[in-house]
Amino acid sequence: MKILLPPSETKRLGGDGPALSLDRLALPALTLQRETIVEALIALAAYPDASARVLKLSDRQLGEIAHNRALRTSATMPAVDRYTGVLYDALDAGSLDAPARRWLAGHMWIHSAPFGPVGALDSIPSYRLAAGASLPGVAPLRRLWADATTAAIADEAPSFVLDLRSEAYVALGPVPASVPSAYVRVVTEQGRALNHFNKKAKGELVRALAEDRPRARTLDGLLDWAQSRSLVIRRAEQPDTVELVVAS
Repeated sequence: MKILLPPSETKRLGGDGPALSLDRLALPALTLQRETIVEALIALAAYPDASARVLKLSDRQLGEIAHNRALRTSATMPAVDRYTGVLYDALDAGSLDAPARRWLAGHMWIHSAPFGPVGALDSIPSYRLAAGASLPGVAPLRRLWADATTAAIADEAPSFVLDLRSEAYVALGPVPASVPSAYVRVVTEQGRALNHFNKKAKGELVRALAEDRPRARTLDGLLDWAQSRSLVIRRAEQPDTVELVVAS
């Protein structure tokens, strides 16, 4: 099983890992796309006004341009530690024990805008780029990423994919039809979609999976594990979709 998570706009700074090595990231078939975007971000960083406009930066966020300028040279840290925010705070990967972190390394991808899906423990630098940005001289991110990412996932051939991404990141790389998958919606017991608790519930779900490390290779296996954990995950009316039920 593979878990697909979205990234977060907020990130920890710094790190003690070596400089970015694109060919050491998960799904190496995506190296060309990664090179294209990294080069475009570095080039854009030479023009602060254009960077602020393209990346939709406020005056308080202008310092993030420097992160893009230093993409190839700045220190890195594991992707799952780089991201902060509600989902990643609930996951709290830094407090997991070594076996749980190793499980994440083998079972989780985080879908970033500049690097595509990366492994949980893949080393990445801080950066600024959202799924909806349009970089000068580069094809729209959806066109650049979607087919290549879908093909890379198909080549990896996971037994099952649990898709926790937002719709913007699903568009950057749909799970191929050849791979069994389930898209997760967070809802109340009455089926009402939740926004406020959405990210927190997803982070808590991934933490529980890392702690238990179930040998679930199918949706049925995941549902059996959830029942043993007193978590409510149920099939939805929409195809290839499940509902993670939380108290409102």
